[in-house]
Amino acid sequence: MMVQVKIRKINSSAKLPEKKSQGAAAWDLYSTEEVYIPPQETATVGTGISLEIPQGWKGEIYSRSGMAADGVFVSNQPGKIDSDYRGEIKVILFNSNKERGVACIKVGSRIAQIEINPVQEVEWEEVEELEQTERAEEGLGSTGV
Repeated sequence: MMVQVKIRKINSSAKLPEKKSQGAAAWDLYSTEEVYIPPQETATVGTGISLEIPQGWKGEIYSRSGMAADGVFVSNQPGKIDSDYRGEIKVILFNSNKERGVACIKVGSRIAQIEINPVQEVEWEEVEELEQTERAEEGLGSTGV
């Protein structure tokens, strides 16, 4: 299903999101800032774009695999962009790599990917009891490693 998303450059160095291959599932987002991220720290990096995502849809921001392999990834993955948000798309990056030191993000660097996905509406029904299952209330790690 094709959805139309309006986009506005709000920074002169902004680049429109791009797919680097025909089969890519997401569009690359680019930095409009030079940012240095020390090990074990986060930084918010601007993309210089704002979006008008139609109601019933959302943007989801994910790490790029190449950056994640180097220890730099989207810290709140996936980041959510609501359909009523009109501000600059910013990406929160975390540098987990202690050995390589400071991560340098340059203007024009591909820093993340964005997907536009439908929002599933939910109707909440409050009840006194939930149907029981074999697992019941067994939580973290209860199904094995």
